Amino acid sequence: MLTTQTNGSNPMRVVYSTIGGDEIRRVLEQAFDIAPIDDCTLLQSGFNDMYEVALADGQRCVARLSSRLERGVPNVDYETALLHHLKRAGAAVAAPWVAKSGALSAEVAAPEGPRPLVVFDFLSGEAPGDEAADIATMGAELARIHVLSRDYKGPPSNYQLDFDHLLRRPLARLLATRALGEEVREMLNSIARSLEGRIATLNGLTSVACHGDCHGWNTHMSDGPEGVRVASFFDFDDGGPGYLAYDLAVYLWNNLLGRQLERPDEEAETKWGHFVNGYRSVAPIPAVDFEAIMAFVAIRHFWLMGEFAGRIQRMGLSVFRGPWFRKNFELVKEWQSLTTPGV
Repeated sequence: MLTTQTNGSNPMRVVYSTIGGDEIRRVLEQAFDIAPIDDCTLLQSGFNDMYEVALADGQRCVARLSSRLERGVPNVDYETALLHHLKRAGAAVAAPWVAKSGALSAEVAAPEGPRPLVVFDFLSGEAPGDEAADIATMGAELARIHVLSRDYKGPPSNYQLDFDHLLRRPLARLLATRALGEEVREMLNSIARSLEGRIATLNGLTSVACHGDCHGWNTHMSDGPEGVRVASFFDFDDGGPGYLAYDLAVYLWNNLLGRQLERPDEEAETKWGHFVNGYRSVAPIPAVDFEAIMAFVAIRHFWLMGEFAGRIQRMGLSVFRGPWFRKNFELVKEWQSLTTPGV
């Protein structure tokens, strides 16, 4: 990574910097043909940094400054081109804005190195919550995204959401974390071997353009024409070509993890049923893909924890040292042996 100078000639390596809203505003005004900006404020700092931008003409937009990733460069060219394609095809997505250069992103010279900056449509509304109709609408819109992306012909994805990406490489990053005790390492290896064996028995899994993070909080519900509910999707930065079963599994995973459930209860199964039925109202789910979903619920947690492991230098070791980490993988151990809840 690049270095910055402090105390005269002593270089210090910068792992991660938080760029002020005024600096992002300056980049936006230089790089995008945008109305005068009244305000640009950091909205959320996490895996990426999000800025809420208020324009003088009353519009709002969201600017996202991508993180530098251990797995490689952010998948911005693919992500933004796919979103541009989907928006033109009629999908409800937060489309990227075009820069003055004609590109769909700009570059910020952060102290740790260049980071891509993307501007997206601002989506009003709220997460789907517990409403059956909203959950079904979200499932249906995910299916539309999968269908409409079939004829995408833009830049290729830097990443395939395959078994290496979702399980093997995240496991390697976790095992490289010195904070883990030997008993936890053995548990991770055991679960991963079991999942490898289970997936190996499933042939012909369907591939789609995955959103990659459809857990419900990356979807905003709003009222469309004549009161019809609309599910608008954003945050595609973890997407790419991958398993249909994985893209569906993320919603079930979130419902189980959020309530610390070893297996789906009546509430979780009811929500899952609404989501799956919504999806099936637009596109079928082949039997082999449906059978694989529960294995991908377990695999999803390996992917997420692997992402944290890849960011230790900026986010710290604490997530791996508390009981939360082990307790959640004890849930994963239970999940990996379950069958997908029937609908």
